[in-house]
Amino acid sequence: MTTDPIRVVIADDQATIRDALAVMLDLVSDLSIVATAADGAALVDAVRDHRPDVVLTDLRMPVMDGADATRTLLEENPELPVIVLTTFDDDDSVFRALDAGARGYLTKDANRHELAAAIRSAAAGQSVLDRAVQRRLLRGARGGTDQATAPAGGPGPDSLTAREREVLTHMADGSTNREIAAALFVSESTVKTHINNVFAKLALRDRGQAIAFAHRHGLADG
Repeated sequence: MTTDPIRVVIADDQATIRDALAVMLDLVSDLSIVATAADGAALVDAVRDHRPDVVLTDLRMPVMDGADATRTLLEENPELPVIVLTTFDDDDSVFRALDAGARGYLTKDANRHELAAAIRSAAAGQSVLDRAVQRRLLRGARGGTDQATAPAGGPGPDSLTAREREVLTHMADGSTNREIAAALFVSESTVKTHINNVFAKLALRDRGQAIAFAHRHGLADG
């Protein structure tokens, strides 16, 4: 059975990076780069024209940055998976993209295999959070920032079952779904069910907010 390739739009204001990403990912058999854009406004237009399955975007771009472009795209298509690329001095932009609803966060030194895996996961409806970005978000939560947190006054950890709390703690420690499944001796599908329950019960959007919530409520080790 033949499966259609995942259609991807890439945005980066640096032509060398943009073109390198496009060439590198177009070599992956199950991915198809359908358009590239040099700024956030051009990205929005490209998505409207090409209707991709996944968007891969830089954060710092002229005209409209990646966070604002993400917000605009998700207002028009709430289910569109957006993965943002970040460097280590982009904390404010990462938090803004998180708030806008981006599904994935990767550092710009991610290799082709990591990028391709992230795109596949996002297309399958999963959140993708690079370990380095995850640590930055957690440090932000420890420092008291509220940028990556769910609104105050929302549901608390008491609304979770004991197993859901375990899963949340492992998420906050940076474990992947596979690692959580191995630690708890359950299947990955069971882990995904628990994670979805955690998101629903706590009114959280993705793993980034879950990390901040876990630390704020004493559920993160370390």
